[in-house]
Amino acid sequence: QVQLVESGGGLVQAGGSLRLSCAASGRTFSSYAMGWFRQAPGKGREFVAAISQSHSTYYADSVKGRFTISRDNAKNTVYLQMNSLKPEDTAVYYCAEGRVVGVYDYWGQGTQVTVSS
Repeated sequence: QVQLVESGGGLVQAGGSLRLSCAASGRTFSSYAMGWFRQAPGKGREFVAAISQSHSTYYADSVKGRFTISRDNAKNTVYLQMNSLKPEDTAVYYCAEGRVVGVYDYWGQGTQVTVSS
């Protein structure tokens, strides 16, 4: 059974940083692409970043240059380093796992990120 568990969310002031982690279990982590998504109150879920099995990375324009996605296959974990945070980054952040970037079949439960102005 695949499980994805996010951690690292919290309250931070604008301009600050947070690092989110997503620990995966249940299948061979290195064989799957990973993604981060977010959902703000009253809005739909939006793509944030993704990393392929070969470590190619992809970012939404809104976070490019501020966020960095990485993965540690030895720890079965994907990370999202978030710098220069803005109030509009406030959302529940979810990680996802799938066979290819853009097609995900498992999702975590989410972690709240709140950026105060």
